[in-house]
Amino acid sequence: MKKEIHPEYTDATITCACGEVFETKTTTGDMKVEICSNCHPFYTGKQKTSAKGGRIARFKEKYGIGE
Repeated sequence: MKKEIHPEYTDATITCACGEVFETKTTTGDMKVEICSNCHPFYTGKQKTSAKGGRIARFKEKYGIGE
């Protein structure tokens, strides 16, 4: 590897708005994020499902297929 062209890879602390703190390594340093895997609705199971449905669901409903 060439010297003096690669960024320094150091320890970093990632802090979420919910208060969760993660320790990792990065080239950018400490970071603050708005949402993490601890508070994101997809990972916590609190995600709202869409009642609209997709194109296939609408087609099946319209033509009564697959009931």
